[in-house]
Amino acid sequence: MSQTIVVKIGTSSLMRPSTGQLALSTIATLVETLAQLQSEGNRVILVSSGAVGVGCARLGLVERPKSIALKQAVAAVGQGRLMRVYDDLFTTLQQPIAQVLLTRTDLVQRSSYLNVYNTFKELLGLGVIPVVNENDTVAVDELKFGDNDTLSALVASLVKANWLFLLTDVDRLYSADPRSVPDARPISLVSSIKELVQLQVQTGSAGSQWGTGGMMTKISAARIAVAAGVRTVITEGKQPGNLKKIIQGEDIGTHFEPQPEPTSARKRWIAYGLVPAGKLYLDAGATAAISQGGKSLLAAGITVVKGVFDSQDAVQLCDSDGNEIARGLVNYNSEELEKIRGRRSSEISAILGYEGVETVVHRDNLILT
Repeated sequence: MSQTIVVKIGTSSLMRPSTGQLALSTIATLVETLAQLQSEGNRVILVSSGAVGVGCARLGLVERPKSIALKQAVAAVGQGRLMRVYDDLFTTLQQPIAQVLLTRTDLVQRSSYLNVYNTFKELLGLGVIPVVNENDTVAVDELKFGDNDTLSALVASLVKANWLFLLTDVDRLYSADPRSVPDARPISLVSSIKELVQLQVQTGSAGSQWGTGGMMTKISAARIAVAAGVRTVITEGKQPGNLKKIIQGEDIGTHFEPQPEPTSARKRWIAYGLVPAGKLYLDAGATAAISQGGKSLLAAGITVVKGVFDSQDAVQLCDSDGNEIARGLVNYNSEELEKIRGRRSSEISAILGYEGVETVVHRDNLILT
């Protein structure tokens, strides 16, 4: 059966740490595996890091750039060279590829979000393997994905993929970093969002061995993907041939089971495509109504308004302690909300001087995070 497969490979798998050069044998095996999956009728997308690392090697830099401008310049050098390597290897196997560079801006506006979707749809329909990376040369901090794990999860969500593979430098997820904790417990299956959230909390804690590494971003990416109904696997990047074995049912890597009822594409766009412009702090009643009852947000439940935003911007909805519980599109700007927060819906028209809508964030434009 034909499936859509998204594979993300990180810099640690693409580069040889001892020399800073490309790990060509790994890349060649990956290319051969993806081309074979494509030839069997699957639709394949590769999300590839490595532009900055390749640029550093090309320019003889011994450490990763710290300034944004230099990093973007180095990425511009590395991206072309990385694509040349991929194109040479895929061409040997008569497999066409396409370069797709994205920034979060491409997913913020609904129209450009749909344009990106249509581009992927056409490329996959033509039998092309898109090679995707964040457009490091133009992205600014507030509009960056942050990491290619997140980017790959958003791409998998966008194209309604069956599989998302996050290739990393360990064979699977562990209860702690196995390189420094010998008795770390391997985790083969994460079967619910609740388990995922617990893992997020563990990996994000201050004392975690993994908190500053790449595993936290992979768990966050898995959470995005499984909410979209995408089965997600963390496995070793040095063994790309394992992808076929995993698809055929072998117990390799850590599997994250998809939600049986995926969140709608529109709500995933609100949650993960948009950059929140502000925060609304809620009282206990509103927090419970939204997190447990699936209700819309009313002005009466808002205690604090933070940020400057317009109507239909995305905002974070937080409990009284500042913990984000949901995101949504607001029906009022920040100035209006300052006037009506804590007030009953029946008072809104008198306070603002015009007829407003009853809800601040309607449940159809709200997603729990």
